[in-house]
Amino acid sequence: MTAPDPWYRTSPVLQPTERFWRPVRATAGGHSVPARVHLVQGRPVGWLVWAHGGSWRGGSAAEWHHATAALARISGCLVVSVDYRLSPRHTHPAPVEDVLVALAWVRSLAGRSGLPTRIAVGGDSAGGTIAAAAAVAEAEAGEPLAMQVLAYPPFDPLCRADSYRTNDSFPTAEGLRESWRAHRGARPTVFRDGRTLHSSPLDAEDLAGVAPAVLAVGDRDPVRDDVTAYARLLNESGGSAELHILPRTGHGALLSPVTEPTDIRHRLAGALRARFIGSAAGEHATASVPHEGTDA
Repeated sequence: MTAPDPWYRTSPVLQPTERFWRPVRATAGGHSVPARVHLVQGRPVGWLVWAHGGSWRGGSAAEWHHATAALARISGCLVVSVDYRLSPRHTHPAPVEDVLVALAWVRSLAGRSGLPTRIAVGGDSAGGTIAAAAAVAEAEAGEPLAMQVLAYPPFDPLCRADSYRTNDSFPTAEGLRESWRAHRGARPTVFRDGRTLHSSPLDAEDLAGVAPAVLAVGDRDPVRDDVTAYARLLNESGGSAELHILPRTGHGALLSPVTEPTDIRHRLAGALRARFIGSAAGEHATASVPHEGTDA
């Protein structure tokens, strides 16, 4: 019996009647991690490897399904939502390594059977911290990404910024510090396979060469100052950061059911789409993105 073709050969371009996601095992370098690939109708413009939130110890690709499906629809990208290992059972660098495995797997597929070649990494809350740390590791390894897409990630394990004291009570500084301790364990920075794996990108000596970023955070979010500080550091290092501060918004907005053109999903996915479409000028890759509500 002939084995069936893998999903990327049979459906790089979806038909309207097809299911819009596939369960996969992202495998690279002898390691494997479960993930969901959200597909798009029309030819995809790029890849987005996503790490969900949950304070490093909760959440899953299944729980974040509606949010990552929306990112795929709006951006026109194939979104790989990673079920990375969680604390306290797995401490740093396990989740960063899992995202790096997913990125390596995507690189192995890029360009095959009409699949796109541009790759971004992103995440929300703790997942955004993981994604940013993965972007630093990729840059240090000489494999920079096309973009970082970051929704309200915390970056300071000590939660010292003023916004932790003056904004909404979720997440609390005390609770977030506890989550940081469980996640970082005894090794906040690990050297492995020629790479420096940081638990926070702020631990890196230099952010030069790190992928450009689009970041979004609410004006009432306790991690707001962390996000604005990271955007400033990226710009000062010679990179680029596009920062969106959403009015009257707290933490966790990516999971909101609101789908207005100004919401956080549209801000982030729209910026990613614009960058990928712009970088594809002169190429034939374009995307036709389905309307909201068609994901099954």
